[in-house]
Amino acid sequence: MSRYELYCLGLRDSVPMLVGIAPFGIIFGTLAGAGGLSLWQAVGMSLFVYAGSAQFIVISLMGAGASAAVILLTTVIINLRHLLYSATLQPQVNQLPQRWRLILAFWLTDETFAVVQRYYLVHGRSALAHWYWLGVASSLYACWVSSTLVGVLFGEAVPDMAGWGLEFAMLATFIGIVVPLLRNRPQIAAALAAGAVALMTHAWPYKLGLMAAAFSGIAVGVLLERRRTGTTETPNNEVHS
Repeated sequence: MSRYELYCLGLRDSVPMLVGIAPFGIIFGTLAGAGGLSLWQAVGMSLFVYAGSAQFIVISLMGAGASAAVILLTTVIINLRHLLYSATLQPQVNQLPQRWRLILAFWLTDETFAVVQRYYLVHGRSALAHWYWLGVASSLYACWVSSTLVGVLFGEAVPDMAGWGLEFAMLATFIGIVVPLLRNRPQIAAALAAGAVALMTHAWPYKLGLMAAAFSGIAVGVLLERRRTGTTETPNNEVHS
């Protein structure tokens, strides 16, 4: 496929995620406006920070009068999960020029990772696959920024929009993308373990439960995968006298 075709394919495959991102962005814009941020401040945060959960936490901490140091440390902790995403996708882009890796790294979000990782699992690595990633990322970025703008402009005209439960669209979208990728027992066990830990640690401060859930899922998945691989390889490694 050509660059243009891969880019358009990325745009197409990002559409299901837009259903979840748009209401989430509108809610953020509404809360940002209600929290005292100007139009340019709210939209600028989405333009230059581009980290949904971190942006919500920033609004909450600003409202509570937290210091800049606390806000910075909290956002760093929340976004540590991106290290896992980067480590997973790094082999796919390690041959790209730095300018490409910088752009793709900035646009690497939960949603982008879900769509792009699925593509690599199905199609494997190719010389032009980063154009697919670019199509997905640019679409989701544009949606997040524009929905933030809509939330700031019209949030005050719609009462209690943040309480409508629109964020469920994001959850449903993630379930629809992740579940088909769970193809063996280690992957299923890892997902279940991460989900269970996330529920148990939901009340932890600074979203530390997210990291606990991620590492728990990784530990369970790696352990079971090693056991499965060891069981598979044992007959071939037996020494016969």
